[in-house]
Amino acid sequence: MGTVNSVLNRSFVRFLLVGVLNTIIGLSASFILFNLFEMNYWAATFGGNTIGAIVSYFLNRKFTFRSNVSVASSWWKFMLVIVACYFISYGISLWLSPLILHIFPDVSVKATQNIAILFGNGIYTILNYFGHKLFTFRSKQTSQE
Repeated sequence: MGTVNSVLNRSFVRFLLVGVLNTIIGLSASFILFNLFEMNYWAATFGGNTIGAIVSYFLNRKFTFRSNVSVASSWWKFMLVIVACYFISYGISLWLSPLILHIFPDVSVKATQNIAILFGNGIYTILNYFGHKLFTFRSKQTSQE
C-alpha cells in the first residue's frame, strides 16, 4: 500500500507542477478571452483550455507520467479525456452560477461566471489527473516513477 501511495504522490506532485504552468497559461487565456475579447463563457473557457491542453499534453506525457506510449495511441485519448472533463467540470460550474446569483443577488452575472470559470478549473484539474493516469498514459507494463 505504501508503494502505491508513493507512486501516486510522486506523479501527482509532477502533475500539479505541470498544472501550475498549464493553469497560468489556460486560465489566463480564458479570462482574457472572456473579459477583454468579450467571448461568451463557453468559447472563452474552451479557447483557454485548448491552449493549455497543447502545453499539458507534451509536459504530462514526458514529465508527469513518463509515458512511453506512442503519440498515435495517446493523443486521441488525451483529447477525449480533455473534452469529457471540460464539459463535465465547466457544465457543473456554469450550472452553479445562477445558484450563486440567487444566494448573492447583488453579485453581477459576469462575476458569478468568473467564479464559475475558477471553480470549473479546480474540478477539471482533478478529473484530468485521474483520466490521464488511468487511461491516456497508462502503459501495459508497470514502470518505475
